[in-house]
Amino acid sequence: MIPAAVAAPTDHGRPEPAGRAAAQPSHSIVVPIYRNRDFLPDVLRAVEEVARQVTGTLEAVFVIDGSPDDSERWLAENLPRMPVASQLVSLSRNFGSFTAIRVGLSEARGDYLAVMAADLQEPPSLIVEFYRALAGGHDVAVGTRSGREDPWLGQSSARAFWRLYRVLVQPEMPKDGVDVFAVSRKARDALLALEESHSSLVAQLMWIGFPRAEVPYQRLQRRHGASGWTLGKRINYLLDSIFSFTDIPIRILTGIGLAGTVCMVLTIAVLLVARLLGIIDVPGYTAIMVTILFAASLILFALGIVGNYVWRAYENTKQRPLGIVRARRTFPAAASKREPGTA
Repeated sequence: MIPAAVAAPTDHGRPEPAGRAAAQPSHSIVVPIYRNRDFLPDVLRAVEEVARQVTGTLEAVFVIDGSPDDSERWLAENLPRMPVASQLVSLSRNFGSFTAIRVGLSEARGDYLAVMAADLQEPPSLIVEFYRALAGGHDVAVGTRSGREDPWLGQSSARAFWRLYRVLVQPEMPKDGVDVFAVSRKARDALLALEESHSSLVAQLMWIGFPRAEVPYQRLQRRHGASGWTLGKRINYLLDSIFSFTDIPIRILTGIGLAGTVCMVLTIAVLLVARLLGIIDVPGYTAIMVTILFAASLILFALGIVGNYVWRAYENTKQRPLGIVRARRTFPAAASKREPGTA
């Protein structure tokens, strides 16, 4: 497991209730917090509702991702009064939601770990369904939108973005993307073993494999404020995913080089015929065009070849495991059947 965050001294300003630290929860919820102060009362009520519906014990891990509002202070005052075990982890600055989720997963102690968005556009009942899917034998559960109450423009742009994502990056991605998910402890450890920055946590979740359940849900309308998932962030997210999980740009470059080479040969043939027939009578024109076309096609094709080697070297620097063991079983040797009358 990677050191998701440098450990900070424990805040001893408030003593921890007796027995809470020792109790090992069976379920964990990770909630990244950034500019979500108005949502927090509803978030705590949602966590309590989930706790009433799960079989076993629940803990909530709130990760303050450098939020400039007073979310941290409000949670520090109210979490001790919540009838659910909780952790409050504060990052030194805003690192982004994916990093906050990874830190929360590394701090969570449950056997089943779910991620909840603080804006509550995913219903809390979805978390319960995640836990049921994990208990049923799956190691990964993701929410898939069967519908959404967002404005038409937001729906259209989101669908277009995820359609492009499926084509360029991850064909296994649900058609409307993934915002929240849950994993078993085994899948969590495999996910955190991928020590990569500027990557896609959701694409990594698809990459590690494991039996995966897709749980449909109706996406709710945002109650407060505006979404921080801007066009600029979507573009950066798409580029990070492309450069981390696919060599499509290199393949496109190689294809252009090959196509250019074919076009170059045909064009050279046409130019030579035109020169011989006297159609082109400008001195040096044919030689210049042939040289330019040959050089440009050769450069593009060479860049494509070099890019493939660079891509493979880049893949090795990521140090992703070559394979992930989903299960390991050991069977003792069966007692041999003796024939009657043998010693």
